[in-house]
Amino acid sequence: MVTISLCLIVKNEESVLARCLDSVRDLADEIVIVDTGSTDKTKEIARKYTGKVSDFEWVNDFSAARNEAFSRATMDYAMWLDADDIVPPESLKRMLALKESLNPDVDIVAMKYLTHFDAGGNPILTSTRERWIRLGGGYIWIDPVHECIPLVGNVLYTDIEIVHKKGPSTSDPNRNIKIYDAVEASGKPMSARQLYYYARELKDHCAWAKAAYYFERFLDGKQGWVEDNIATCFNLSICYNAMGEEHKILPILLRSFHFDAPRAEICSELGYYYKRAKNHRAALQWFNIASNLGSPSGAGFILCDYWGYIPNIEACVCCCELGDFKTAAVYNERAAGFKPDSEAVSINREYLAGLGIG
Repeated sequence: MVTISLCLIVKNEESVLARCLDSVRDLADEIVIVDTGSTDKTKEIARKYTGKVSDFEWVNDFSAARNEAFSRATMDYAMWLDADDIVPPESLKRMLALKESLNPDVDIVAMKYLTHFDAGGNPILTSTRERWIRLGGGYIWIDPVHECIPLVGNVLYTDIEIVHKKGPSTSDPNRNIKIYDAVEASGKPMSARQLYYYARELKDHCAWAKAAYYFERFLDGKQGWVEDNIATCFNLSICYNAMGEEHKILPILLRSFHFDAPRAEICSELGYYYKRAKNHRAALQWFNIASNLGSPSGAGFILCDYWGYIPNIEACVCCCELGDFKTAAVYNERAAGFKPDSEAVSINREYLAGLGIG
């Protein structure tokens, strides 16, 4: 059986730290906590779980802090969590079984990361992250923000889920973009990955033009991971729409097909492109393609609603615009299978029932 060092970097996490550690303490053979400047009771709480609590001066670099935590780990594998993460009971059960059976030749165990949720608690954004990393294998964290350990070596991909459940925020909401701004201002060349994540941060802050510039630089560099290339095409379509540059949307969405098979996000955005143009027949075709792509695969970011709910609810709207109300009802019920409590589904049912469709 392999052994696990649980490693966290923390700052002012008194509201969530115990919740996190309680969810995973039965897995860890040791717990390593590095504090980057807490002024609340975080360290006091941490010491109830482990004697390995240390301070580390914050230098605007998450990788530096995580590498410090990993350097203090002494078991076979290091597992990282954020203080506002939770290991659900079923995931803990599966991790305990994996701990018993894992081939020690595995370098990295990747797991699903559920990070954003709708009002009903359904995940709407997921990704795949390195979660257990074999110590002594030369792995280090890279990038000052949105840090990662590259998925290279003997990687075991699993569908075990970690849930990111934010508590009351104590950090600067502009922290990440400030770090990237400082990198930009330094004049040091950004890696392809840094260009991509800086562009994402800019987009999230509605800095559409600058986000588009960095997304375009990322694609033009031709050094990106295939999933990030496809996501960049999607994100550029959102930026162009926000800037009113509709003429750029179709080419960038179609460009995504150069990289790999169609993604539901891309096909749905093609549907929206034609829907905005009032070409509901063409829009319906793209929403229908998206609705039949099945479950998402790959290790990139997954926008869950695009893989089922969105294309079906939008196909319902398109069918109504085209006067095909019976097919509209079929799509609406398919959407209901993904979100039974959807207000849009209920409104559509009521509307269609008024037409004698049900």
